[in-house]
Amino acid sequence: MKKVKSFKFKLKLKSKEQEITLKKNLGCNRFVWNKALAIQKERLENKQKLLSWYELDWWKNNFWKKSEEYDFLKEVSSQPLNQTLKMLDRAIWDCLTKKVKGRGFPRFKHKKSDSGFRYPVGVKIKNKQVFLPKIGWVHFFKSQEVIGTPKNATVTYYAGDWFVSIQTEIEREDPVHPSKSSVGIDMGVACFAMPSKGKAIKPKNSFKRYQKRLAEHQRRLAKKKKGSNNRKKQTLKVAKIHKKIKNIRTDFLQYNSTKLCKNHALIVMEDLKVRNMTRSAKGTIENPGKNIKQKSGLNRSILDQGWFSFKTMIEYKMKWFGGKLILVDPKYTSRKCSSCGFESSKNRKNQERFQCGSCGYSANADRNAGRNILEAGHALLACGENPLGISMKQEPLVAKKIA
Repeated sequence: MKKVKSFKFKLKLKSKEQEITLKKNLGCNRFVWNKALAIQKERLENKQKLLSWYELDWWKNNFWKKSEEYDFLKEVSSQPLNQTLKMLDRAIWDCLTKKVKGRGFPRFKHKKSDSGFRYPVGVKIKNKQVFLPKIGWVHFFKSQEVIGTPKNATVTYYAGDWFVSIQTEIEREDPVHPSKSSVGIDMGVACFAMPSKGKAIKPKNSFKRYQKRLAEHQRRLAKKKKGSNNRKKQTLKVAKIHKKIKNIRTDFLQYNSTKLCKNHALIVMEDLKVRNMTRSAKGTIENPGKNIKQKSGLNRSILDQGWFSFKTMIEYKMKWFGGKLILVDPKYTSRKCSSCGFESSKNRKNQERFQCGSCGYSANADRNAGRNILEAGHALLACGENPLGISMKQEPLVAKKIA
């Protein structure tokens, strides 16, 4: 069976010319996006039929490239430009047909919003170099071996550094997980993840660690004159702090997700709706919210830990290792006794300890919840039902300490 795997590396540019070439590709793709989007918006306003991406590609090849004004498009490969038109076409139709919930209409791109460009074919790998059409061989920092046949590559720019993401195709049999162990995981704020067995995973809180430094540099940025070189330098400093925060969080999530996926064939987690949980509590003028400051701090802590990314990593890694991830309803998980099954709000004496009012069982509240989550996952496997109930709302999340 064919499998797809991705690898991401930081590019090691050998000359200033290579960086200029990469920035030229970035600028040309931004121009094509904005030009095509302006045409499509004008046609919508005039109630005309939208052009397809290949019709826009025909305009690009026969008019834009042949004009004196836009002949700079000849200097870059056509592949990324075609991919840009395809992505714009998909973004417009996803918005108009409501295929993706909450997807707004595409916006014009600015230099600051540039992300990258993609090569669908023609990518080659040799030792520590990657071949990009019309750019040539570019060195990269090889942190791991690239396995499989390279199919496409995406070049991105972020906070002063260039990266290449290479997608390969691998022929391999369906994996069978070597372990037969299963674990339930309870996500929290003070304790990032509490498994039903094993050591608790303490949070990294990378944003909290750099919050003061980030605020200081953002204040400096606000005082710089717009368009000045000093403002550009300060903008880069702020971006590098954001990159540092992101890298620490990603490394933490990758390490712990890999460790869990290697050691357990079945992982059960709560199906937490992070977007709903982190909504603002400000409310409206007519109906103002309550405890806004506390809720804002809780939202910040949840987003700092990256629960959604953690779940996504476990999902694709379990498929790669041959394991299974099950998501269960979070209702009742913290109030139900994992020993006798008695459920009551009085079982939770505080955010730290759990003591059953029926059998007297006492344990760490998060550990007890992890065991309930694992039990719910086993029940879901057995009968396809969630034993934790249907009508209760999701338990409130409050920052708590682990004893």
